[in-house]
Amino acid sequence: MKTNKEISKFLSLVLRHQPQKIGLILDENGWANVEELLQKMNQYHYQINITKLEEVVSTNDKQRFTFDDSKQKIRANQGHSIEIDLDLIATEPPEILYHGTADKYINSIRNEGISKQSRQHVHLSENIETAKKVGQRHGKAIVLEIKAKEMHQKGFIFYISKNNVWLTDKVDKEFII
Repeated sequence: MKTNKEISKFLSLVLRHQPQKIGLILDENGWANVEELLQKMNQYHYQINITKLEEVVSTNDKQRFTFDDSKQKIRANQGHSIEIDLDLIATEPPEILYHGTADKYINSIRNEGISKQSRQHVHLSENIETAKKVGQRHGKAIVLEIKAKEMHQKGFIFYISKNNVWLTDKVDKEFII
């Protein structure tokens, strides 16, 4: 039996990056049919039912997934490397946001800014602790302060995902403190 963490990682893979891995079809907004997802995950040796899926979604520490109101559809809240429209609304950010990265990337960031790489957006947070956790995934964590309000005033667009991750297309080096 797979752990919640293993199931969550697999959900991230198929709902954010590779739905084709299990033959899953996402709609243009990233929604997957829950019944189809469960069926395909079970065919892929993940023994899971709706109760277990609800538990994984509700206990995910990053709140990466959400159900629609009917609980017949599920999607990842952000972090996609595939092209989908999350139907996000542009939102004015706070004065400062934070970006967590690993120390091995700091020189590149200082020289070039922060790019979204293979993702749809750059991810930022309102608190240092979250940014630190993100940075620790790839090495020694570095937390950068981003002059978000100033970016916004200069025309950069910000969104906030359902799980409170701030999203933007890029962060030019001039806005990194």
